[in-house]
Parts: sequence; C-alpha cells; structure tokens
Amino acid sequence: MKRYRVWHRTAYTYSDAVHDSVGQFHLTPRDLPWQQVTASEVTVAPSPGDISPDVDYFGNSSTYFHVTDPHEALTIESTSEVTVATPDYDAAALAAPWELARPLHHPELPGAWQATEYALESDRARHVAAATAYGAVSLTPGRRIGEAATDLMRRIFRDFDYDKTATTVTSTVADALEARAGVCQDFAHVALACLRAHGVAARYVSGYLATQPPPGKERVFGADASHAWLAVWLPGTDQWLAIDPTNDQWADDRYVTVAWGRDYGDVSPVKGIIFTEAKTSTLRVQVDVAPVG
Repeated sequence: MKRYRVWHRTAYTYSDAVHDSVGQFHLTPRDLPWQQVTASEVTVAPSPGDISPDVDYFGNSSTYFHVTDPHEALTIESTSEVTVATPDYDAAALAAPWELARPLHHPELPGAWQATEYALESDRARHVAAATAYGAVSLTPGRRIGEAATDLMRRIFRDFDYDKTATTVTSTVADALEARAGVCQDFAHVALACLRAHGVAARYVSGYLATQPPPGKERVFGADASHAWLAVWLPGTDQWLAIDPTNDQWADDRYVTVAWGRDYGDVSPVKGIIFTEAKTSTLRVQVDVAPVG
C-alpha cells in the first residue's frame, strides 16, 4: 500500500467582474475497498454564499457552490491524504468470455442491472462505426474478458500518439480515431466506445497518477496533472478491471480514484456557469501527487 498527499488547485481570472458564479466540483477521492481517504478538504475563494457537499448519482463526492460577491478571480483548492493498494481481481471473472460482460444480453448475472447503464452510448463515447470496427479486433469470439480488455488497451497505446494539440475539449471519438492521437480523456473515450459498441459495460474513471521525476531530477511541486482511465465490468461480480490506455497498464497502487461515470461530462473536476461582461478569462490548473512516509 502507498500513501499520497494530493493537492489540486484550479484558478480562474477574468478581465471584468463576475457577479454570479455557480459551480460543481468532483475533487474528493472515493473510499473504496482498495483506497482509503484519511483526510480531505476543499476551499473556494472568494467564500461562497452557498456550498453544499453531496454524493451524486454515481456515488461520487460532488459539491455545489454559489459565489454571489463580485470577483475577478476564483480559486478552488483541494487537499487529500489517501492510502492506495493494487486492486485484487477474481481470476475466474477475468477468465470469463467477454460476451458475458454484456449486461443487456445477460441480465440474469449478479450485478448486471447495476452495470447496464455503462453499456449504453453516452455523449462523449458515441458508438461510431470506426469504434465498432476497432473494438472487434480485440473482442474475438469467446476471448477472455481480461485478455480482450488488455489487448484493446495495448493497441490504443501502440496505435495512438499522445498529443495535446491533436484534440480539444469538444473533440469526439470519431476525431480521435481519425487523428490516431489525443490525450488521456480521448483514449478513455475511444476505449469506452469500442467496448460499449459491442455491449460490454465499461465506465470512465477520473483521478490522479503518481509519477516519478526523471533520473537525477527533483520533484517539481504542482507539475502533475489530472488523469483518466476506464474500468471494464467483470461479469457476475461487483469488480471492474481498471485499465489505462495512455500508459499501457492496469491501474495499480499509483492510481488515486476520484470519481467515475459514463464519460468525462459526468465527472469533470470543476464546471459551472458565470454571469459577467468580461470578454476574456484565463484558467490555470496545478496538481501535485506526493508520496507520504
């Protein structure tokens, strides 16, 4: 098991006063069988007139806030301490044919009713023909679900380039498939579309990945980033195999899980609406995932 202190700061500045800011954030990690949150705090400046911590439909910690004082800057800062272990998966479930991981086809299996919504198309993971074809290469008849999901993960890692300039926040699965490039959110959405187009239940996961500095270099505070991966339902269980196409590996004790949903739209770290006459704004995000002890 490994312990981390996770720090995430989102800072907005505006060219004119914002008179009203309504937002929502997913910044507090989840308590899970392999992950325990020992401390967590989120601050918003200016201080909101209303802030309401809650749990959303997917079981994630989700907080609504409303800043009513005029402001030209808004900062949301979260700090958490988390202990993470590498998930332990049921070998028999990993060896099940991938066809059983389709809850709409096998509603009789335990857990199928909870997995069903993750087998359906979502806004950012459309079942385009190119995704169906790409996924079919890994989902051969009778192949084990663990093997098929891992093969898809490795193919995306091999076939796609990590390129921050290749896509934008409005890019689609079709765009990423055509460019064969993108960032972690794109790769997760592509994998989701490839699996769901064949009926397999899989969910989008957001969080952080603890990284190491290059040899001979010191850690640079605030130089980390949010990360995204996906988890595939293991049929007949409550387990989900977490795979990371960006780094070609199963999620282990370096992955801090914050939230999951159908796609990025369900679990974005911060989103909201502002009322202002400002013509321009800037956004700066800093993340630090530091080992503790």
